[in-house]
Amino acid sequence: MSGHSKWATIKHKKGALDAKRGKIFTRIIKEISIAAKGGGDPDGNPRLRTAILAAKAENMPQENIKRAIQRGTGELEGVSYEEIKFEGYGPGGVAVIVDVLTDNRNRAVSEIRHAFSKNGGNLGESGSVRFMFSKKGLLAVEKSAASEDKLMDIVLEKGGEDLNDEGDTWEIVTDPGAYEAVAGALKTAGIPTVMSEVTMVASTYTKLEGTAANQMIRLLEALEDCDDTQNVYSNFDMDAEQMEQAAG
Repeated sequence: MSGHSKWATIKHKKGALDAKRGKIFTRIIKEISIAAKGGGDPDGNPRLRTAILAAKAENMPQENIKRAIQRGTGELEGVSYEEIKFEGYGPGGVAVIVDVLTDNRNRAVSEIRHAFSKNGGNLGESGSVRFMFSKKGLLAVEKSAASEDKLMDIVLEKGGEDLNDEGDTWEIVTDPGAYEAVAGALKTAGIPTVMSEVTMVASTYTKLEGTAANQMIRLLEALEDCDDTQNVYSNFDMDAEQMEQAAG
């Protein structure tokens, strides 16, 4: 599958996400707040429901979730965020999408543009690469945690789309509407995930090697480190060994 999912899994395994837990909380809180503008009841607001699931997966305290919802609905005073979607190209012509939530558009544009230009990429026009991606649920399970047959039973029963062999892990792909059911079934079965999210999955992938591959990892890191970045999606792929080395 994609380098994107491999990269997310590697970061989890290395504990990189734990090291940035404060930043993760900030991003999730912003997402909950913006989602809650569409209604504070998660039962009637799929985007909010997904954001709350992400918060719980990171063990965010319930009180933090509640306050973020109240800021979104206007019950508590909060910052007004603007949603921006950047599209561009990385090394080797890799397609890249960056979701941003910001209270300062000029700062966000400047930081994202700088990250691209400094790391062998460039921004594109709106719509230039978005057509290559579709929204999917993506979950990764270490092979030692569950058998292929057991996971396939869950995928089939709960409406998942596919189960892929990714070396050390199994990767489950779902329609966004089936993501919660599949994630819930894994939790009930006591099967831990090393990566679980609703993300953008590309229809085709660009294989990178050598310098271009290392440069792509640097670009991802630079984009993810921008304060206003919520998500980064791309259609790169590379050997897992090189990705491990590039990730340090």
